[in-house]
Amino acid sequence: MFKVDYNPDVLSCLANLSNDEVFTPPALANEILDMLPKELWSNKEITFLDPVSKSGVFLREIAKRLIVGLDDEIPDMQTRVNHILKNQLFGIAITELTSLLSRRSLYCSKTANGKYSICNEFDTESGNILFDKIQHTWKNGKCEYCKANQEEYDRDDVLETYAYHFIHSEKLEEIFNMKFDVIIGNPPYQLGDGGNNASAIPIYNLFVECSKKLNPNYLTMIIPARWYAGGRGLDNFRSNMLTDNHLKEIHDYKDASDCFPGIRVGGGVCYFLWDKKYNSNQVKVVEHSKGEIRKIKTRSKLEEGLSIFIRDSIVHSIREKTKTFKEKKMSSIVLKQKPYGFRTNFLEFDKKGDIKIYTKKESNGFAFIKKEKVTKNIKSINHWKVVTSRSTSVPEEDNGQVLRISKTFIAEPKSVVTESYVVVGSFEIEDEAKNCLDYLKTRFFRLLCQITIVSPDVSQRTFDLVPIQNFNEPWSDKKLYKKYKLTDEEINYLESNIRAV
Repeated sequence: MFKVDYNPDVLSCLANLSNDEVFTPPALANEILDMLPKELWSNKEITFLDPVSKSGVFLREIAKRLIVGLDDEIPDMQTRVNHILKNQLFGIAITELTSLLSRRSLYCSKTANGKYSICNEFDTESGNILFDKIQHTWKNGKCEYCKANQEEYDRDDVLETYAYHFIHSEKLEEIFNMKFDVIIGNPPYQLGDGGNNASAIPIYNLFVECSKKLNPNYLTMIIPARWYAGGRGLDNFRSNMLTDNHLKEIHDYKDASDCFPGIRVGGGVCYFLWDKKYNSNQVKVVEHSKGEIRKIKTRSKLEEGLSIFIRDSIVHSIREKTKTFKEKKMSSIVLKQKPYGFRTNFLEFDKKGDIKIYTKKESNGFAFIKKEKVTKNIKSINHWKVVTSRSTSVPEEDNGQVLRISKTFIAEPKSVVTESYVVVGSFEIEDEAKNCLDYLKTRFFRLLCQITIVSPDVSQRTFDLVPIQNFNEPWSDKKLYKKYKLTDEEINYLESNIRAV
């Protein structure tokens, strides 16, 4: 009698190759598969592709579902398994090692045509799990396909080059010479570019884009969530995702370790369902935290006036309430970069200067210059200025804390700042500046800044979603909660997730 025994499950115990090539736990793979229509598992014509097979877990779990679902249509177990593995399941391994591991997971043998393979119809060792050692295509020091740095990845043949087959193919459809109904996987996330501070180029977006080119009926992948609002070179990818009416569902994890124990991915991760038949600007957002579903809400992918995706439904709700007031935004009074014409490294100070200049180049935080050196925003020199540091703490979503704006103060009349600071607003009356400063310190203010923060640099853009208040009067969180009619749930979120200043 034919029997497949997957217990104990070795795939739940595998160590990861690296932080960028993370094995998918079987339980997570099944959560992702649960998004797909149930009728797929009883259809012997449906084809599946994992274009980034590592452990083979997706293909293995799909096989288990098909074995059950096709029981009535193909009663003989061996015939059923042969059909599923030969005609329905396909994978492209990311390395030679993962090709062997994937075949072992799917065929119970490292060779598809081996003595112990559970499918007895393959003629080749690889079966439907392919691996070709692909080379980068260099042009002006960069790979034409993935933008890898030639100095970093033009390696000896015995070393891994990380030139992934799926994103280095001109004619994707010719890899297997067939159409796939479902594409599913957990792609590599990034490539180091050889720059300072371990800088890296995202590549997971390339796997998503190449998958769409194959025009499947369904596409689902688990990827970093940083694309919602930032990520190096991801502007076009973000725009395409948020304007794609086939994007049906997003499952969001602020803490990546909820999916991948022991792995940290800044900004968390998400998996999504792309459905060719779905056609709407609405997306179902499922927010996960510590093994539980925290919130489910269907809402617009792309909001009016935004080019980013607001991941948190409560934050989204608060922002929606501010929109109804149709107030001007704080960004309209923020002075642009280099507000008075002085770079961060400006050092041409004057001992007898009549203008105070706040700078991070002096130990006491300021120096003096002559007024004629000021080239921009001269009228505001004699105003009271609300100033904050341009460099701030990047929000760590996975520790539950939101933006902490660094070093914020009021610069007096006859003073300016270097590019190290952002002038949030300038006022002729000192009390108005004090009221504005109090507003900056509120949880409400910092929450709305958080939506647009994608790097350690504060800029005019940071304040795009923050409404201006009447600074003839003081402001507090309690007063703002009342003005915008925040619910108890929204207030509790603010109080719990944002430290008081």
